[in-house]
Parts: sequence; structure tokens; C-alpha cells
Amino acid sequence: MKIAFLTLGCKVNSYETEKMKTQFETEGYEIVSFSEKADVYVVNTCTVTNIADRKSRKMLHRARRMNPDAVVVAAGCYVDSARQKGEEDESVDLFIGNEDKEIMISKVEKIMEKRGILNKENCPGHSVGEMSEKAEQELHTRAYIKIQNGCNQYCSYCIIPYVRGKLESRTEEDILSETKKLAAAGFHEIVLTGIHLSSFGVDREFKKTDANSFVKLQGKYLLELLQKMAQVSGIERLRLGSLEPRIITEEFVKKLAEIPEVCPHFHLSLQSGCDATLKRMNRHYSSQEYLQGVEILRKYFKDPAITTDIIVGFPGETEEEFKTTCDFAKKVSFAQIHVFKYSRRHGTVADRMEDQVDEQVKNSRSDRLLAIEAELEKQYQQKFPDQTQKVLIEEPVLIEGTKYLVGYNERYVRIAVPYEKGVSDESLCNSLIDVHINGSLEGDILLGKRERACNL
Repeated sequence: MKIAFLTLGCKVNSYETEKMKTQFETEGYEIVSFSEKADVYVVNTCTVTNIADRKSRKMLHRARRMNPDAVVVAAGCYVDSARQKGEEDESVDLFIGNEDKEIMISKVEKIMEKRGILNKENCPGHSVGEMSEKAEQELHTRAYIKIQNGCNQYCSYCIIPYVRGKLESRTEEDILSETKKLAAAGFHEIVLTGIHLSSFGVDREFKKTDANSFVKLQGKYLLELLQKMAQVSGIERLRLGSLEPRIITEEFVKKLAEIPEVCPHFHLSLQSGCDATLKRMNRHYSSQEYLQGVEILRKYFKDPAITTDIIVGFPGETEEEFKTTCDFAKKVSFAQIHVFKYSRRHGTVADRMEDQVDEQVKNSRSDRLLAIEAELEKQYQQKFPDQTQKVLIEEPVLIEGTKYLVGYNERYVRIAVPYEKGVSDESLCNSLIDVHINGSLEGDILLGKRERACNL
């Protein structure tokens, strides 16, 4: 039987898709491209914006057109959101919420049995194990580990706490076991992901703490985990996913900087640089507190890449508030900004707010902030010419007809080196090499000259 997967949305979804692939591979299914004809199509959906909803529906309908007789499965956040709104889609055979992803295979096989295309007397539940060796090989050189699920922050614009549920952290033993397996498979860089990464482990004591104690606990268990992961032989880099700004304290960052494997790349979601807007968003920090966190990071790390998310056109956002956000972005000097236009989510507080911003205004503000982002990213990259950077090579890429080997440095800046004739792609991919930066290529890619390979 052939099965195809398509992942939309965040890195947590990507991680969970790989887990689902492992389930089906273990049972003898052949994983094929989503563009091919398959017996089963699984779309791991997203619902963070209206656009994500539309794309989820579009891909499900595309799967049905590719093979009208296939079992079409919608999984993930869009499913949970649609259920709450009572929405149905006749092109979909099976709806799997986030809580049921671990038993997807049994539900799929029951449908196939009813249709007479699968002969199994029993369809036992299958637990989601670690990624299979084949799944690992299909990834690039960077491996992801989801360490927690759920969020209890309830930002006024966000639907995710309603569809992902309460905080739930994995055990250290489970995470370290997966880390060792990935290291043994040859991965040198691990990215820690989660719905609210900063809350890892806090749910162990959450019922015994008030809101202030909850904030103080953020980072305690994450630090302990990072210290232990760094001791796993073969792991050279530990990269953190999106962090809560309030986790950035002097104590936390000082200890973080003592772990050399931690990459100096920090994604701190800002959402707005205007305090009035932050308050309406139910974000529990001020722009000044955010800035203090950035200053702490720059105190302990050399030229850290500070990246962020910003929402434009939030209900009630005036032109003055938007300009305040733009000025704040310049003041922080972000290495990169992910710009989002506010999208109404049914069931959230912001959806019921007055003064919803016109779509044309959102588009204009998005374009203006993206122009600022491009300039800030360019300024950040100007720090690296004539420096030697350690680059983890990922893949060969053709750029304007010329072949390069492309990878990322510790700060997640994309760097290319000329392809070396006579050297196979396989021998250089997933290798750490020292590269002297001496130029740039199209887009945001820096160009360098290979100096020497690092001994791993």
C-alpha cells in the first residue's frame, strides 16, 4: 500500500509527521510523494490563520482529485478547530485530531478493511515510536525533537491553546534516548521544538504554583535538559525553537552561555513593539522588558541572531501604534522578522474585539515592515565578511547555473561554498567545515571559501 504525507504549519507538525511515517513504514507501507497516486493521503494541517485553513482544505481536495478511491485523512490543528465550529468536508474520509495522531494507523486500516482493500482481522493500536532510520535519512542534517506540547498563555489572538490543549512535557529519559539515537544516526545538530518551549517541565509543578511562580520556573527544566543533551557524544549543536521573552533573565542566559553547544540564535516572539497593543494581545511583558532581554543575550553571546514574529493589523492598531512597532524593530536590530497579518480566529478574544483593521491597511503595513526586515537582515549579515564561520553543510544547490554546497552557521545564516570537483555530495553533506566569508550570492546567501574540514 502506498501512503503520501503533506505537512503544513509549524516544526512541531513536521516532527509529528515523521513519527506518523514511522508507524506506517513499520507496517510495510511505502511512503511516496504527495504528488503521486497513493492509496492513502494524510494532510497534517494548520489553523493558525485563515490562510492556513484555506490551504488545508485545498490540499485535502487536491488529494481527493489525485485518487478518488484513496483514503483521505485530515490530521492536526485544523481538524480540532473545524470540529469546534461544526464544519464538515465530504472530500475527507477520516478526521484525526492532535490527540489521536498516535493511533492513526488503526483508524486508517479500519476504513480500508470496510472497503475490502486491506485484509487484517485485527487492527491494534500502534504507539508512535522514534523516527525510523529511513525517515531520518530523508531529513536534512538538522534533526528536530519535540519536547513538549500544549500552551496555557491564551494570547487574545491565538487559537492554538484551544486545539493543542494543556501543557504536557516529555520525560528527560525519553528525550535523551531519542537524542542518542539521532546522534548515532549521524546528526550533529538538534533543534528543540514545542508549542510553548519555555514551559518545558513546568507542568510537573504547575498545580502547586501561582502565576508568578510559574514564570520563575520557566527555564529551570529546559536548562537541565540542555546540559544533559550537550553531553551526548556526537551532538555539536543545540538550537532552540521559539522562546517566551520572559524566560530571558540574567540567571538563565548566564547558565545557557556555559553550554557551548547552544547556538547563539534566539527566536523571541515579540508580536508588537507597542505596549498598548501588547496589552490587548494579552502578552505579559512590555517592550522595555523585551529590550532588556535582548541586551542580556548580547551581553553573554557574541553577535547573537535575534529573530522574531510580528503581527500587523491587530484589532485597534492605529498608524501611530504601527510606527511604534517599526521604530522598536529598528532599535532591537533583529536579524530576521517573520511578518504576519492579523487573522481572525473564531473563539478567540480578539475575534470579538471592535476596531478590526481593514485588509488593505494590513497589506500596506505588512509590506512596509517587510521592507524594514530586509534592511535589518542585510545589516546583520554585514557582520560576517572576512570572518571564518563554522558551517554545517546540508545540500548541493544550483545557483545561476553554478553548483555550490550550502549550509548554515551557528546563527542560522545561510552560507555557500563552491562545489569541489571530484568530491561526492555524500562525503560533504552533514559535515562541519570552516568557511572564510568573502562575498554574497542571490537573496540572503553569503559566499565563502572552504578553509579546512572539522574533525568529528
